[in-house]
Amino acid sequence: MAQINLIATATFGLEAVVAREVLNLGYTDIKTENAKVEFTADESGISRCNLWLRSADRVLIKVGQFPAFSFEELFEGAKSLPWESWLPEKAKFPVSGKSINSKLFSVSDCQAIVKKAIVERMKQRYHKEWFEETGPEYPIEVALLKDMVTLTIDTSGVGLHKRGYRKLTAAAPLKETLAAAMIQLSYWNPERTLVDPFCGSGTIPIEAALLGLKIAPGLNRSFIAESWPQIPKAIWDRTREEARELIRRDLKLSIIGTDIDDSVLSLARYHLKLAGLDGQIHLQRLPVSELRNSHKYGCIICNPPYGERIGASQDIELTYREMSDVFKPLDTWSVYILTAYPDFERVYRKKADRRRKLYNGRIECQYYQYYGPRPPKTDRHQE
Repeated sequence: MAQINLIATATFGLEAVVAREVLNLGYTDIKTENAKVEFTADESGISRCNLWLRSADRVLIKVGQFPAFSFEELFEGAKSLPWESWLPEKAKFPVSGKSINSKLFSVSDCQAIVKKAIVERMKQRYHKEWFEETGPEYPIEVALLKDMVTLTIDTSGVGLHKRGYRKLTAAAPLKETLAAAMIQLSYWNPERTLVDPFCGSGTIPIEAALLGLKIAPGLNRSFIAESWPQIPKAIWDRTREEARELIRRDLKLSIIGTDIDDSVLSLARYHLKLAGLDGQIHLQRLPVSELRNSHKYGCIICNPPYGERIGASQDIELTYREMSDVFKPLDTWSVYILTAYPDFERVYRKKADRRRKLYNGRIECQYYQYYGPRPPKTDRHQE
């Protein structure tokens, strides 16, 4: 099979996480840039990456890249690319765009020019003057960054954070891809207890369970590239069958989610059931002040309120002080807290071992990481 240039897009701050996921899938020709990870794969890589990437936003085909300082250069550059390799005669190919720090700043004009260039290329290939666009959809994006044009085709369709289990949402939901990244940036493993004392609709516990049981996050959803003739249905079927065979069905996890809101816990139970994780996650109505756990080692991973869901600053600070008091006796645990609150460490009364800037939607946050001691080898099975 021919090698294809692919891009896994990522939220700023998660590029290294996505690159590691791509590497774990067996793709080694990796180039990491802001908000994206580039690599090469064959046709089966499109299905595998869509099914397995937990922290990426989308999987794109990179059709070409070139500098353009004028609309004429944009047109000629786009026209020179081998669109016929992907677009069949009746392909539907909407063009979206974005432009950052480029001379060609009119996104609508860039979209129209690229569309026209592709049509001209298609005319040469199919010897037609008009294309009805009634076939499979190939979403195209023209992205300009500092006068460099990148043209891609989206293979995912709906963003990869849409796993299929979250049909209903609570206020200020945490994106599934970010939750998966938070877990992968932690010391948690399937033998350790994981507690989320602000679990809301259950995203962190569910993503942890999917990771721990080796369930492909995209196993129960569809992707826009499944309708493309270039990727046979047999490839998608084989990728899904291989994913099902890898599930650790005999593993029992210790994952606990608590919250004080009965309504969001009801959502969490619903999502847990849709994800097929009954019996793997314990959910309970419990204020953080009453949190206790007898396990020697474990991880707390949470996204507590930081101003979006609780009004007054003093209420937020009270919550953080309660967290500090409750987590302090768990001195052999590792604690991971995502918050946008600007003075968190002072209120929490402890400096993090490491901080990492992440984005929850458009909100800039810090991921505070507090590391507990490594369990002795003889105690690993009790983690």
